[in-house]
Amino acid sequence: MNDFFKHTVFFWLKEPDNKSDRAAFETSLKTFINTSVYIQSKHIGTPANTNREVIDSSYTYCLSLGFSSKENQDKYQDEPAHNMFIEESSGLWSKVVVYDSVSIL
Repeated sequence: MNDFFKHTVFFWLKEPDNKSDRAAFETSLKTFINTSVYIQSKHIGTPANTNREVIDSSYTYCLSLGFSSKENQDKYQDEPAHNMFIEESSGLWSKVVVYDSVSIL
């Protein structure tokens, strides 16, 4: 059985058009995910230029991280780098939505 764990986070910045806020957010996010010892795969994205009824592209950033197990994802939650990112960047966002999933394939 594959225990791969996917952690997907959508961020809505308070001021999505503020270049300074975006730069600060991206710098903090990249620093954090590049120093994590538990992340196995990583993706930072912005809404794609797609337009279908089922697509929600209202978010500012998407972060999708892969872990070898739920246990490693739990450990990542307590990493100093993760906590520093939250401390540095939480004032920049107005909303965060998280989707966690485990692999069935």
